[in-house]
Amino acid sequence: MDYFILYAALGVLLVTLLAMNVSMTRIRLKIGNGDGNNATLKKAIRAHMNAFEHVLPFAVILFALTQVSIGAQWMAFFAIGFILVRALHGYAMLFSKFKLRQVSAGLTYLFELLGCFILLFKLVSV
Repeated sequence: MDYFILYAALGVLLVTLLAMNVSMTRIRLKIGNGDGNNATLKKAIRAHMNAFEHVLPFAVILFALTQVSIGAQWMAFFAIGFILVRALHGYAMLFSKFKLRQVSAGLTYLFELLGCFILLFKLVSV
């Protein structure tokens, strides 16, 4: 299975669902522009942008990992694991689950750093 393609599809799906949540919240609250200083809309906007801020850069890491041939099991771990962590983080942001938000943010950073370290290790070990 091509895990990069799976990641791309699931990553865009996650960002799109969070964007749709922003739109539905705007419609429900009748706030066309900005956040209307509304806490619910602010959370929805932030959850969407936070997902985007991590899903896109990690796609670059995953693509680079496909170039250094780390193996299907590792690609599955990175692709599926990262999306699950980001989905949990979005949920935690939207439903004010602060402890889950902290854990999922920490796991996000761990995935990102581990991916970078593997790439750097592969680069210097060539």
